[in-house]
Amino acid sequence: MPEILAPRAVVTGAARGIGRAIAARLVAEGWEVVVSDVDADELGRTAAALSAHAVVADVATDAGVEALIEAAEEQLGQVDAFFSNAGFALMGGLDTPDADWARILDVNVMAHVRVARRLVPGWVERGSGRFVVTASAAGLLTMLGDAPYSVSKHAAVALVEWLNATYRHRGVVAQAVCPQGVQTRLLEQSGPLAGVLSRDTALAPEQVADAVWRGLQTREALVLPHPEVRDYYIRRATDTDAWLDGMNRLEQKLEATPRPTGPA
Repeated sequence: MPEILAPRAVVTGAARGIGRAIAARLVAEGWEVVVSDVDADELGRTAAALSAHAVVADVATDAGVEALIEAAEEQLGQVDAFFSNAGFALMGGLDTPDADWARILDVNVMAHVRVARRLVPGWVERGSGRFVVTASAAGLLTMLGDAPYSVSKHAAVALVEWLNATYRHRGVVAQAVCPQGVQTRLLEQSGPLAGVLSRDTALAPEQVADAVWRGLQTREALVLPHPEVRDYYIRRATDTDAWLDGMNRLEQKLEATPRPTGPA
């Protein structure tokens, strides 16, 4: 078993984007890191660039989560922190097929559940551990144009809340990272919603990683790379119907916006 020298972490969805940026920041701060993704080629390049350990795994399955954590424990000795970052969007509404709902819930929700089920008992036993979930401002507010994404991110935030309520006194810290627009593939593929998501500035993944690092110095459940989200969240909770009226007006504007019909 490797000698314990520094905090040890796993970051999923780490081949690119927010996950890669988080892993890079941890490595820069002296952590030993396992990066994971389903994209073996890009993950290998990321691991080589960061001097991290690469483990190809599909966290949408029990077997994938178990294989990832076993490999990480073999590489690191133990996992002190898990950054459950893998996720995706569908840009679908009520007509989204059941199979697609099941797939997004497996990745955006059940992957977090599977990881927590595997790691939290050990963290409780030794009195420390940190579970950081990349959720979204959609998990606090909602996301127009994508029902499965919005629902799954609300569930991810709810899991973080439940873990805090249940295990905080036992040394387990659970945090939900909830950015708005970030310069990733998701933003590029969001069509007319890109302007909404970028309203308070689309951050670079490295800026989100900076916010995550600051969050690691605290036990706060919500990590908000866009500070404005806190005010929106308060407004939503204070007068939910007024908030939803405003969101509906925004939806009407989006519906009136001409959408591209093909290549320019």
